[in-house]
Amino acid sequence: MHKITFRTLLLILCGILPLSIVKAQSLGKKPVKPNIIFILTDDLGYGDLGVFFQNQRKQQATHQLPYQLTPNLDKMAENGARFTHQYSNAPVCAPSRASLLTGVNQGNASVRDNQFDKQIENNHNMATLLKGAGYATAAVGKWGLQGETKVIPNWPAHPLKRGFDNFFGYMRHADGHEHYPFEGLYRGKKEVWENYKDIAGGLSKCYTTDLWTAYAKKWIIEHEHTKGADKPFFMFLAYDAPHAVLELPTQQYPAGGGLNGGLQWTGKSGNMINTASGNIDTYVHPDYANTTWPDTYKRYATANRRIDDAVGDLLKLLQDLKISDNTIVIFTSDNGPSIESYLPAAPYSPQFFGSYGPFDGIKRDVLEGGLRMPTLALWPGRISSGKVIAEPSMLSDWMATFADAAHANLPARSNGVSLLPVLTGKGRQEKSLIYSEYFEGGKTPAFKEFEASRQGRKRGQMQMIRIGDLVGVRYQIKSETDDFEIYDVVKDPKETNNLGLNNNYKVLQEQMKAKVLQLRKADKEAPRPYDKALIPAIALTKQNKLLPGLSWKFFKGSFGSVVSEKKLPESGKGTIKNILPVGRITDKGMTVYEGLIKVAADGEYHFALSATGRAYMRIHEAELIDADFGYQSGSREAGSVYLKAGYHPIKLYYLKENDKGPLISLKSKYGNTDWQELKVSDLYRLSPLK
Repeated sequence: MHKITFRTLLLILCGILPLSIVKAQSLGKKPVKPNIIFILTDDLGYGDLGVFFQNQRKQQATHQLPYQLTPNLDKMAENGARFTHQYSNAPVCAPSRASLLTGVNQGNASVRDNQFDKQIENNHNMATLLKGAGYATAAVGKWGLQGETKVIPNWPAHPLKRGFDNFFGYMRHADGHEHYPFEGLYRGKKEVWENYKDIAGGLSKCYTTDLWTAYAKKWIIEHEHTKGADKPFFMFLAYDAPHAVLELPTQQYPAGGGLNGGLQWTGKSGNMINTASGNIDTYVHPDYANTTWPDTYKRYATANRRIDDAVGDLLKLLQDLKISDNTIVIFTSDNGPSIESYLPAAPYSPQFFGSYGPFDGIKRDVLEGGLRMPTLALWPGRISSGKVIAEPSMLSDWMATFADAAHANLPARSNGVSLLPVLTGKGRQEKSLIYSEYFEGGKTPAFKEFEASRQGRKRGQMQMIRIGDLVGVRYQIKSETDDFEIYDVVKDPKETNNLGLNNNYKVLQEQMKAKVLQLRKADKEAPRPYDKALIPAIALTKQNKLLPGLSWKFFKGSFGSVVSEKKLPESGKGTIKNILPVGRITDKGMTVYEGLIKVAADGEYHFALSATGRAYMRIHEAELIDADFGYQSGSREAGSVYLKAGYHPIKLYYLKENDKGPLISLKSKYGNTDWQELKVSDLYRLSPLK
């Protein structure tokens, strides 16, 4: 008989520890990998959810203060956790979604600014990570990261080419502006793709929120009936609402929810889901139908309520299938609320409901209202009920979180951190790197609720960085020397008191200016005025003692790709004067080198790496060379960077494939000089402080 301790029994009886997990652990099996559902909405504001802001408006309800209701999402928050300080990586959808999926912030991403429909890079992402960990993977809803092609449907970054086993939804970004694909009521007919087949011809009267939900339920049910016992699943469910045309459903949400109620997939052309009947664009939720609100706002509230109903339906399905205890569900948005409705002669403003919450800024602003997200997390038995998480984080942290939950190795390329410690209360929570950059030619709206100094302000080149409770914001950036506005967003969420004008914050001002150069790499397709700014070296103190060479750690194992070493047991460590002696290590595994590179003069420096195996290199916190995903062993990868004279931290990961040499070569050159192998005199490490 397998023993269960009194403490474990108590946890089971209290409902804190699911019995299925206890059984697996007591039998000595590998830890159970949870299913994962990531629900992403489009342009839903922090303030649009009851639990974040609308319930406060309800308590003060007046004719001048209308409010929305989100009972299912409020219940999800009650039973799980809500993040009050989670940020999107960018204030518009394409770069935000790309950073979310790849776990890479906007300083290192390949999709930036308004690069809608640009292909997401062929590299590690949530789907490739989890598929490699044994998951079935599905993407449902809006994609918009496929890349352009004249040979449809062979998009270069079709979801099936980026780690997903199944795809059902809109491929192009702009298709998501229309919520009736067959009728094309306001924006024209759209294509809906099931993998590589357009099935829009059979989708009459299908409202997309209903369509994506019904298909998601169908896919989960089929998976559980065929593979569920042996294979966990990951679903990326990306709604295209409430963004763009504020169209209405055909009828009320079907009663019941879950396995036998709620939305259902019929599979019959012309009647594909059980709400594909009645009259399109007609149903207003009864809570809003008899208000005196303008039609546009009845539509907006109904669209959000439909998402709320859909989430309740999905959560009921997990309960009916008896998999809710082993399923992580995340709900959030891609950026702040929009100012568009795309309806003829029907203007919309997020002012009506205060969709930006207690903040200033909307979509396309790097102010809190454009970047702070209404994020909820549910994992019964693992995440305490009613938990409020004020720890700052970003959407790009979810990839690291899912790697942690799935017991998978996180790619070294990711600069996100696992949020599992703060979610479960177990372990030490690593600090997230909060950073965003964006260019937009418009202006912050001149809403009377916003701080007077930013009403109608031009945006231009923008940046946001958060250090502790303090956020630095720059608009209309002309050079790297521009000052940040600095706000304590815990005490001053509307960012009204600019601490950057206070002499006491001069040190922090310079720290922020240096940090935003040290954590990013330039991208020619998204040029910035500071791309060629010299990156500051680290400041050394009298206590710092420089020693020649690098420190190294070796991690034994078969990894398949270059991974983060944070959760790996080290098999050996030491110091070395250069990187060539890695060939002495005969065990299969990964070596991580860390140290400082000495830069003798200001200027542009070039680095080139070739490896028998795979490698990845950072300078400061920015990607310099990626020779990992898809890398051809022995080929050359290069990177360039502008550096100030001094000492700059480097980190090099090397995953060896065999003992044939040369195993790895790292060369550099300054300006127009010749390429040279890095010399011992270039490499240093800091002696540990006593």
